[in-house]
Amino acid sequence: MGILVRKRGRRDGNHKLVIRELRAIGYSVHDLGGVGDGCPDIVVGAQGKNWLFEIKDPAQPPSKRRLTSDERIFFANWRGQVRKVETAEEIIEVVRNSYGRSSESTN
Repeated sequence: MGILVRKRGRRDGNHKLVIRELRAIGYSVHDLGGVGDGCPDIVVGAQGKNWLFEIKDPAQPPSKRRLTSDERIFFANWRGQVRKVETAEEIIEVVRNSYGRSSESTN
């Protein structure tokens, strides 16, 4: 019988800054970064809706900003909205563009 090992997520350098900026404008943010197994970094609540976001650090080279294999699997199998972003501004834009419309899964 093997031991089940849980893969923990790691946080990018801009993770806390993005959360702080979103909370400062009144969005609800729950940090999921420790969940692992490909789960996105945060869930954001605004305007009566929820969004899942995977945060990547724009200061890193493109190779470090790609989705991991677990993240790609999560994105492919998730039947709700999920998006990769690098800044709080990108999240704000998604929320503004989604207002009044249903959210679809976007990679």
